[in-house]
Amino acid sequence: MKEIADILKAYQKAEKENKRAALATVVKVEGSSYRRPGARMLITEDGQLTGAISGGCLEGDALRKALSAIVQQENKLVTYDTTDEDDAKFGVQLGCNGIVHILFEPINSSDEHNPISFLSSLHRERENGVLTTLFSLESKTHPGTSMLYREKSLQSKAPVLLHKEIIEDSIEALSNKTTAFKVYTLESGPVDAFLEFIRPPISLVIAGAGNDAQPLAEIAYLLGWNVIVADGRPAHASSQRFPNASQVLVVKPAQLLSQIEIDEQTAFVLMTHNYNYDTELLNFLLNTKAPYIGTLGPKKKLVRMLDELNLNTPEHASRIHGPVGLDIGAETAEEIAISIISEIKSVFTGASARFLKEKKESIHFQQVKASL
Repeated sequence: MKEIADILKAYQKAEKENKRAALATVVKVEGSSYRRPGARMLITEDGQLTGAISGGCLEGDALRKALSAIVQQENKLVTYDTTDEDDAKFGVQLGCNGIVHILFEPINSSDEHNPISFLSSLHRERENGVLTTLFSLESKTHPGTSMLYREKSLQSKAPVLLHKEIIEDSIEALSNKTTAFKVYTLESGPVDAFLEFIRPPISLVIAGAGNDAQPLAEIAYLLGWNVIVADGRPAHASSQRFPNASQVLVVKPAQLLSQIEIDEQTAFVLMTHNYNYDTELLNFLLNTKAPYIGTLGPKKKLVRMLDELNLNTPEHASRIHGPVGLDIGAETAEEIAISIISEIKSVFTGASARFLKEKKESIHFQQVKASL
């Protein structure tokens, strides 16, 4: 979602400056690639790039393709194949032994269902969604970004013939929380579909506004996470100390939960260095659906807290991470912040957090269901 947020911000700037733009989306990858389906980049007519569709090897050629799409005002699908010697001749080196299909969509601001409008709707609400992009590997039929399905809302410009079928597949993808690839049939022939399951960004609630909380808040912000800082000390909990937090609250534990939204994408880190504050807040949090609760400090501190609350059970232990963070030998506040952020990310993606060199499957996190 960080990439989408950056793209929306860049498009708003381009629109104010009357600059035309196109959206490039990786819609399919065969083999390995630096970026996976769903990677996006905004290209303006003066050559400004926001986002990324590769490690830098495709961006130069993508600029030319995007400008062509802008001038002709039509969607274009471009395939980059590392096994094709002509790609090497033109300086396109993917370096990953993969085939990457990228869809270029010119943005027409007068079209209420242009690709940016779908991304804006997705970004506006903290709700899971399925974004469908239509293209064709066999013809020049590329409808582009066509539908955003969420449990309580629908935005669509999908072809009438496919509307019902895409909704049914979107419901399944949303229910299973998986991205899917489908092939539908139009009168003009088969059309490929990339149904991308997208979660809202992680919301990180940091209980504690000490100096060690500052790098944690800053790194989370750089990742595009929603950051909330809470503490009972007015001198510590201030927007001046945490300028990039969406909320900075001076509250007692009993007041905190009523002032924030907690969903399946919410993580808490308790680091007030106040035992009573952390214990009281932990008691409240265990009655919520927050999937991740981290506590700073030694294991014996957490055991003592749970014993006092009569909550030292295996059920609660699965949600509580104490000491918080991964074992990377962290000592400084900045290193500890990296350790905590890494653990939170691994928990929310279900990743192992082991060395990538030991991973036999794809290094990219995937929740994909393919269907023909």
